[in-house]
Amino acid sequence: MKIVIIGSGNLATQLSLAFKAVGKDVVQVFSRTEEHAKELADKIGCNYTTLTEDIRQDADVYIFSVKDDALSGLVASICHKRPNGLFLHTAGSMPMDIFRGHASRYGVLYPMQTFSKNRKVDFREIPCFVEGSDEEVLSEIRLMAASISDHVVDCDSEKRKKMHLAAVLACNLTNHCYRLAERLLESEQIDFQLFFPLIEETARKVKDMSPKDAQTGPMVRYDQNVMQMQMSMLSDERTREIYRLMAESIHEDHKSSSR
Repeated sequence: MKIVIIGSGNLATQLSLAFKAVGKDVVQVFSRTEEHAKELADKIGCNYTTLTEDIRQDADVYIFSVKDDALSGLVASICHKRPNGLFLHTAGSMPMDIFRGHASRYGVLYPMQTFSKNRKVDFREIPCFVEGSDEEVLSEIRLMAASISDHVVDCDSEKRKKMHLAAVLACNLTNHCYRLAERLLESEQIDFQLFFPLIEETARKVKDMSPKDAQTGPMVRYDQNVMQMQMSMLSDERTREIYRLMAESIHEDHKSSSR
């Protein structure tokens, strides 16, 4: 199986390495940015190109792992010249039907994880959500995903959009809260690493109980004295507003679940 990777970002990098590790033949990388294309191609040991017209036409699978706003244009310019290929995208929020009218065999392989280029991940533990244009194509995508992941789940485009939104809430917004905490600690020259046990225990708890039941702190109790004092310690209005909105959301959720 010959695979061409369209993209060179965090997910494209980790997905390419995962396929290479199980013996799949990643034959080419495409990226508009030559430096990024070369960097990933060197890691994989394959060729690269920055021109869509130079993308190989003899590959079996073309995997688009690019920004959502770049996907439709690349699909339109690449797919029709390679009618025998299987075309996949990896986006959580984009519908499978973005390929319709451009390809006959297409689908989605969405690994739900946060990726960084130079941070190794164990793909076997990552859930991969798959969708295919027909049952035969879906079976092929399932096999591809199963070669790198032990958790392959069928998921249509509407469910995948909600899955992606939930992932943003659980990961990206949570990580930004880490950043807000880090910034506050930096002002007092306190090492953020002291918070690792707290962060790790918070993550462990939700493996054993609902996040609703795991919630603690002044916002659950709606201890207004503590909350007002803490908001007064925040130097910028935006962070105070985030705190206030989160406090109200946590309190309202706690009240509704206690009824």
